[in-house]
Amino acid sequence: MMRSICKKAPALCVALLTSIFAFSGSYAQAVKNSAGRDTYLPVETQPANSKYKPAFAGQTRIAGVKTKTPVSVSLLSKDLEHPWGICLLPDGRFLISEKLGTMCIVTTAGKIVKHITGLPAVVPDGQGGLLDVNIDPQFATNRMVYWDYSEQVSGGSLLAIAKGKLSADESKIENIQVIYRATPAYKGSLQFGSRIVFDKSGNLFVSTGERSGSDIRMKAQALDAAIGKLIHITKSGKPVPGGPFAKTPNARPEIYAYGFRSPEGLAMNPVTGELWEAEFGPRGGDEINIIRPGKNYGWPVVTYGIEYSGEKVGAGIQQKEGVEQPVYYWDPVISPAGIVFYNSNVIPEWKGNLFVGGLSSMHIVRLVIKNNKVVGEERLLKDEGERVRALAVGKDGALYAVTDSGRFYRVGKK
Repeated sequence: MMRSICKKAPALCVALLTSIFAFSGSYAQAVKNSAGRDTYLPVETQPANSKYKPAFAGQTRIAGVKTKTPVSVSLLSKDLEHPWGICLLPDGRFLISEKLGTMCIVTTAGKIVKHITGLPAVVPDGQGGLLDVNIDPQFATNRMVYWDYSEQVSGGSLLAIAKGKLSADESKIENIQVIYRATPAYKGSLQFGSRIVFDKSGNLFVSTGERSGSDIRMKAQALDAAIGKLIHITKSGKPVPGGPFAKTPNARPEIYAYGFRSPEGLAMNPVTGELWEAEFGPRGGDEINIIRPGKNYGWPVVTYGIEYSGEKVGAGIQQKEGVEQPVYYWDPVISPAGIVFYNSNVIPEWKGNLFVGGLSSMHIVRLVIKNNKVVGEERLLKDEGERVRALAVGKDGALYAVTDSGRFYRVGKK
């Protein structure tokens, strides 16, 4: 009977099998679609935390995909100290930030060739510490490095953004300046964000977390606070002129978008030029968003997640006029961290795909994107059992990943 259904109505067949395997928790084999090609069932088979319904087809639990190009996974190093951010240097090496307050330069073979110390003191408690790092688009000539970190100030801690010049011997950062602080400060150690991405004009996009506490998270909706936001600033830390709230009374002119919980992934789509964000939700409600100026992304009013206690977040709303819907969401969570678009020709089927580091899920997510929609999902590196913190694409067309335990991986074409 099932074979007959699959032959006459392949879409219904996939839906039925998805339901069956979601219930059993098993992994399904591929089924044939109407064109005779393999169609894989959604990779997520565990029950959701809630009964919330997606706003549109394909917003969650999309059909699975499988990389056809033979790839290999190489463990390059186990010697990093709690890495958090990674960026590619012009010569093909990587600059990696470490949570406790240092940076290092690592080769594609995994050798740590430089340790960079003497950076401003960080608060390494909880989810704080030295967080993301990125280099100036003109790094080859100006050697400028930008990073963000949790800083102790009066009233608690906050996310600070600093810059400085990498010394000629690559052992230190010179002329360090703190260019921006995401106020208000808060006496907590959770959900600072944060990633740094440069726009095409060389200005900075910085994502900031809402600091988790029930007594402060509504500030993610407040335009007079810099937390739970996407900030757009110049290299000197000033608001980029002409921002969406530049003329809004009592609003911070550097705010580009708002309503975020813990945005730990940020990447520019090299094809469309649009900014994409990965949102760390509560129980359920991890999101992928396309960031557009002036838009509200909902938290903590609109979410597909629930409280860790099992209660609703606020009124338990998933859709509201004036609030953007995520392009994609997960329930149960993967705990998304760093993200990167693959823009190499080495593995053609990956080109334009978005890769997402999963912390609690302990794998790398590959999302196939078409017309700004997710049309396929794959899980990579899942046998390693590692919390994947950040990703980068090397000059060799391989995907590189750092994990919370200090491992450095290469996933590339055989």
